[in-house]
Amino acid sequence: MRRLLTARPETITSAGTIVERTALRLDPDVALRPEPFGALAYHYGTRRLVFLKHPDVVRVVEGLDGSTPTTEVLESCGIPTDRRAAVERALDALVRSGIITEVAA
Repeated sequence: MRRLLTARPETITSAGTIVERTALRLDPDVALRPEPFGALAYHYGTRRLVFLKHPDVVRVVEGLDGSTPTTEVLESCGIPTDRRAAVERALDALVRSGIITEVAA
């Protein structure tokens, strides 16, 4: 339980969250299934099932292409500035769970 409540040092830095400074993409082994509350993400490699609990997060995850900086994806998806911190925290959690991955520069 403790691991869930604390951030790993490489995830959150003084420069901000990992999603603010990287390009991300949906892992190729992950399938998204739309649901009324958002979506289910299933990772076929790890057999992990993750609930994406808000349509904003689903829209951003679907917009991640691995070449566009994540901050630009947030803008293009129309995420309001007051919701960006929550969406970035959700993306950080998805990176930690392996649902989305960082693209090497």
